[in-house]
Amino acid sequence: MEFNDLPVVKMSMRIREPVAEVFEAFVNPDITSKFWFNRATGGRLEPGKSVQWHWDIYNATAEVVVKTVEENERIEIDWGDGDNMTSVEWVFTPRSDDTTYVAVTNSGFTGDGDQIVATALDSTGGFALVLAAAKAYLEHGIDLKVVEDKF
Repeated sequence: MEFNDLPVVKMSMRIREPVAEVFEAFVNPDITSKFWFNRATGGRLEPGKSVQWHWDIYNATAEVVVKTVEENERIEIDWGDGDNMTSVEWVFTPRSDDTTYVAVTNSGFTGDGDQIVATALDSTGGFALVLAAAKAYLEHGIDLKVVEDKF
């Protein structure tokens, strides 16, 4: 399979909480672990830092290289298993009703055509679940367990 343009995954959702709270939930692993990965090593997301996110139930770890953190506005990382890294960008847009629009873009998929399509599709579903789980946790304090119950 040959592509003219490689797939780019885009997912977005409004979270009914102020931008500072939503942004903090994605840079602070103590909060992120309530709705996405279950633990992190290396601490908060900060520019130039490398951290690891762990999903112990799946015996999986992602290497995360933090490229950009713009307070309450944007996070950009490369992540993967070291050999197969993709880029992820979160953009946080405050709205006049004190809610936050979160847009996620994942790009840079590699491999043959079938691998690229499979990874992009998995990413689309994964980020949809993460945003829904973040919304439930931040708005209502509910851990939907969508990531751990996916398989």
